[in-house]
Amino acid sequence: MMSNINQKNKLFIVDDDEHICMLLKTVTEEYFYVETYQVATDFLKQKIYDDDIILLDLMMPDVDGIEVMRSLSKMKTKAALILMSGYDLGVLHSALKLAEEYGLNVITDFIKPINLSELALTLQSIKKTNKILYPHKENERSFSEKLNADMAQNLKNLQVQNGENNSSISSIIKAPFVPTKIDICQAIKNHDLVLYFQPQVCIKSRELIGVEALVRWKHKKHGLIFPNDFIPLAEKSGLMAELTQEVISLAIKQSNKWKKQHFSCQISVNISAQNITSLDLPEHLSKLVAINEVDPAMLKLEMTETALMTKLTTSLDILTRLRLKGFQLSIDDFGTGYSSLALLHRVPFTELKIDQSFVMTMLENTESRAIVETCIMLGHNLNMEVIAEGVESKEIWDLLEGMGCDNAQGYYLAKPLSASALEQWVTVFSELIAV
Repeated sequence: MMSNINQKNKLFIVDDDEHICMLLKTVTEEYFYVETYQVATDFLKQKIYDDDIILLDLMMPDVDGIEVMRSLSKMKTKAALILMSGYDLGVLHSALKLAEEYGLNVITDFIKPINLSELALTLQSIKKTNKILYPHKENERSFSEKLNADMAQNLKNLQVQNGENNSSISSIIKAPFVPTKIDICQAIKNHDLVLYFQPQVCIKSRELIGVEALVRWKHKKHGLIFPNDFIPLAEKSGLMAELTQEVISLAIKQSNKWKKQHFSCQISVNISAQNITSLDLPEHLSKLVAINEVDPAMLKLEMTETALMTKLTTSLDILTRLRLKGFQLSIDDFGTGYSSLALLHRVPFTELKIDQSFVMTMLENTESRAIVETCIMLGHNLNMEVIAEGVESKEIWDLLEGMGCDNAQGYYLAKPLSASALEQWVTVFSELIAV
């Protein structure tokens, strides 16, 4: 049964935190009839229609989000399901897989604090696939802009009402910002992109061996913007080659600064499919490192299997020349593609990076553990160093050490840091290791 087209669509918010329920209701109730539930069993007593939307938190007392999904599956509802969690990425990943197995209509997921821009775009997507939600015809961009603007105004009004609670509100929901292609072009042109660095540590020696450069957008009005908010648009708009060149340039300049400070640290940079099909990339990078007086071995280029398969012959040409010029190559997210062994055989990689989806779940998942162990053995047999990303705990670190993994990267060691914060972290980390 579908709801009347003259009514707002019903949005269920299921979260045991009353404050979060109130905030999400305030910023969405203009577009939806909103009901909030702090107790999951109360929510499950309601009539749920196929055109309803459910914002479901996984971590709740008594009946948790997984149990709610099981009940929804028994109802055979096609309601749009959006999962929320501030607990653990591995748990969220497993919940998404489980929801698919249950046949639920999972739209997306959110890590808390929730980003209103992403939420608005998600609601827009639901509008596109379910016309009955919004019977008035609007173009996609005008809808997105209006929804974001109205949500922002609702949030602003709420902040005024709460006065002294403004800081706590901001910590739960970020101000919305949906960039355009022109915005990203200007950010690259005006050099508004900055790099953060996540440490990579040798498991055996406990020494810093490198960092992965992760891009952020330092917006004059909206502050620090994370890659999930602009990288997908850059990919769709054909701007990834230009954006990646800016990131590589920043990484090489940073390497030069560290060299002058007598701080030796290899920097890993992710390169896109567009970069790997540019035949002049090896010469371009060689000129950059020469101008900045940086050893090319201090720059490691990470690429995924999927990116390599775009134009394999051209990619092999470019990557072989990069190795000849002294640059290091890493295959990223290893094990998630469909031609890993063939690529390892053909491409001169120096490092194999085990995907975090296996690393983060290997304590409780024997299959994940077997995959990680196999990757380590395979990498070593092919004379490559092996690094595991997604190292979130000491238990994972210890297991990797027992398996003979070379290096580790993850929140157990450090989150991505600014250049100055990284320099401070190195000092503190060295002192801890020495104790």
